[in-house]
Amino acid sequence: MGVEGVRRRARVAVIGVGMLGVCVGWNLARLGAEVVLVDAGRPGEGVTDWSFSWVNAANKTARRSYFELNVAGMAEHRNLAADIGPDGWWFPSGHLRWADDPAGQENLLNSAALLAGWGYTVEVCTGAEVRRRLEPALTVPDSTPVLYCADEAWVHGRRLVGRLVRRAVAAGAELRTGTRVRAIGTGPGRTVRTVTLSDGSRLDVDAVVNAAGPDAADVAGLVARHLPMRREPGFVARIDCARVPVHRAMHAPHVELRPDGPGTVLLHSREIDALVDTGAQPAELARLLHTSAGHVVAELGTARVARTRVAHRPVPGDGFPSVGAVPSVPGYYEAVTHSGITLGPVIGRLLAAEVLGGKRAGMPADFRPERFT
Repeated sequence: MGVEGVRRRARVAVIGVGMLGVCVGWNLARLGAEVVLVDAGRPGEGVTDWSFSWVNAANKTARRSYFELNVAGMAEHRNLAADIGPDGWWFPSGHLRWADDPAGQENLLNSAALLAGWGYTVEVCTGAEVRRRLEPALTVPDSTPVLYCADEAWVHGRRLVGRLVRRAVAAGAELRTGTRVRAIGTGPGRTVRTVTLSDGSRLDVDAVVNAAGPDAADVAGLVARHLPMRREPGFVARIDCARVPVHRAMHAPHVELRPDGPGTVLLHSREIDALVDTGAQPAELARLLHTSAGHVVAELGTARVARTRVAHRPVPGDGFPSVGAVPSVPGYYEAVTHSGITLGPVIGRLLAAEVLGGKRAGMPADFRPERFT
């Protein structure tokens, strides 16, 4: 876009109003762009609302640059909570993880050593210490090692998206919901010029940000770009209980759980995800999740499964983010990644600056879209 685009109020269409899209759009609007937020559904009610929503870098150590980007994402969340207020969406209560087999426990201890060596806040406790200090309702054995990462958090994604949408609109952004992008028109040099929506309207734009999550490959195809995406379905259940017996997010053996507001606990498991494509019925998957949760917190065994959903995670082909400009299509940008909850605020700030300022500094080079050709 460059400085000239800023002077004449660049018009930018952001496709997808989940965590990533709203963070990009809000930052663009704050910087003076004319922003149109476009979503096929309702903001924050897709993958964002059916994510484990764990803000962390402890599970992102496959590549040091990815770890550091997630550390920056954690810091950006803290800044965001200070900026807009934490009420209703920000829960910095830490995270617990433990395993029930010797190999898994050894892996956790090795992970703790790696994280500590990289300057990350991590503490190894015993099950007895965790029950005494943090989570009295757990059934974790006394001597089991438990990793406690006090700086981690969970986010109520839908509430945060709603708050940022309101702020973006107050800053001048336009919100278009219930409509899909049908075409992206280009001019000389394949430069993005228009966006056509399924409601028949056409937007004249200077740039498009593809933050369409699981549909990102389809949006990329509208500019004849191949964006490889993994198929990674995630099965999530919400259970209702008279009292929420846990205070923070945790990865227990065979199940992940966290509070999800008053009277609700959210459940997920990678083991259950692996059964999604086997033909297993949602009711059976929910039963397995619920049973595992009851083994971790006995009180959850009498709770009721209220809602379930299979959400498809937006994971680029190599597992890492695709963020920034695509040089072969001027004016087209991508914001596509798993861990969008952790990374949304930092990617939103960095990408908005790139779209309007034309500078690529700030985003690690190994997450640039051009690696997919």
